[in-house]
Amino acid sequence: MFHHEYEKRLLKPMSTDISTVTGTATLSSTTVATYSPIYFSPTKTAYNNSYDRFIPTRSGNNWQTTFSMISENGRGGLVAKKTRENGEGSRDGIAYSCLLKNELLGASIEDVKGQCEERRVLSPLVTKNLFKYTTPTKDRTLLDQSSPYSLSPLSAKSQKLLRSPRKATRKISRIPFKVLDAPELQDDFYLNLVDWSSQNVLSVGLGSCVYLWSACTSQVTRLCDLSSDGNSVTSVAWNERGNLVAVGTHMGYIQVWDVAVNKQVSKLQGHSARVGALAWNGEVLSSGSRDRLILQRDVRTPCIVGERRLGAHRQEVCGLKWSPDNQYLASGGNDNRLYVWNLHSLSPIQTYTEHLAAVKAIAWSPHHHGLLASGGGTADRCIRFWNTLTGQPMQCVDTGSQVCNLAWSKHSSELVSTHGYSQNQILVWKYPSLTQVAKLTGHSYRVLYLAMSPDGEAIVTGAGDETLRFWNVFSKARSQKENKSVLNLFTSIR
Repeated sequence: MFHHEYEKRLLKPMSTDISTVTGTATLSSTTVATYSPIYFSPTKTAYNNSYDRFIPTRSGNNWQTTFSMISENGRGGLVAKKTRENGEGSRDGIAYSCLLKNELLGASIEDVKGQCEERRVLSPLVTKNLFKYTTPTKDRTLLDQSSPYSLSPLSAKSQKLLRSPRKATRKISRIPFKVLDAPELQDDFYLNLVDWSSQNVLSVGLGSCVYLWSACTSQVTRLCDLSSDGNSVTSVAWNERGNLVAVGTHMGYIQVWDVAVNKQVSKLQGHSARVGALAWNGEVLSSGSRDRLILQRDVRTPCIVGERRLGAHRQEVCGLKWSPDNQYLASGGNDNRLYVWNLHSLSPIQTYTEHLAAVKAIAWSPHHHGLLASGGGTADRCIRFWNTLTGQPMQCVDTGSQVCNLAWSKHSSELVSTHGYSQNQILVWKYPSLTQVAKLTGHSYRVLYLAMSPDGEAIVTGAGDETLRFWNVFSKARSQKENKSVLNLFTSIR
């Protein structure tokens, strides 16, 4: 039998605060407004100031539950860290979430692509909740109908979602796949001592000698030795065909060698100081020197055809690169200036003065016509992009260390940069977002030299630590990869 005294005590108003009764923190106003309190007692009473239980009222509401991914910052542990680095965990989670939405909520998601972008724009407050409650805008009584002959328990939309092509995860190895010793490789920012030919042969200037390393056979041969003249190598550059290599020297002259017969075919004089930069344009060789001049000469007839003298730099010329269409020459110097020249004028057609240090790193984009990238030295540390069609500066990114070299990928809109003081690192960038794809370390000195393999997949870097390191940083486009099937009669000559 119910006791009347107990009923009086039970119905007596409580003056104690909610936090005191429950032993938890005081509920926010948002929580109180969201949930309707119901106090259970032998006799129903009106809502009073405070009670010890809060139960959500869902009567009369048709709630629809949707799922959203937990934010990456909320995941801990070594496994979560590895999945974030590989990019696999997040994509698998999004695909699973889309599958649940299709099967449970009747969504019509057919491709995971685009869901990643939608997830990025979600506010941090929303992404921290596993469940969110929204009122449905229309009734969804039936899910997407699949084929009556299908044996799959999944709907047609989910089947299409699972069949959608998945992009392979990009993985760049953090360690080089080959390391070569390079004794006497000079630690000089203004020199260019490494180049990779279209015939897959690497040329390296070591002290007074030039060595050739075949990437196919790993055979090393010595091309020339300048020690008899008391000279040293300051730059090397292959022509486009890969049969001639130009060797710049400390004394200012240039030797041109035919590697097939191991014979010097030309000797170009005209500079009064060391030649630190070389660039080929067909049979015309451009050379930049410490005497502040740029000379252009046809190696076939050096004595008959006069040289073109380009004099605008006020200090040593340390960077030279021809555009992909061979119409424009970009030059950088120790005077912090970047010039663009054409084939007809003896004066630069464009001048860029935004850099605050020497400009050695220069690279033309093979994917965007007229796009030029340049990097500054220790006092600048920036990679800048220029639209040479309009002469306007574009983007700029501060790398945090001296920019020594730049090179664009042949197959995608990405570029690699090598750095000196003070991080001695190699960075792979995605353009135009300028997000870092990879960061490679291993050199203990400034990474002063950079060359790319003829297939565009690997790079080689050289530093004052007297090592050459080979990295796989770029991948070929799928359409450009060779078909190795023996059934294809056109993949080989019979």
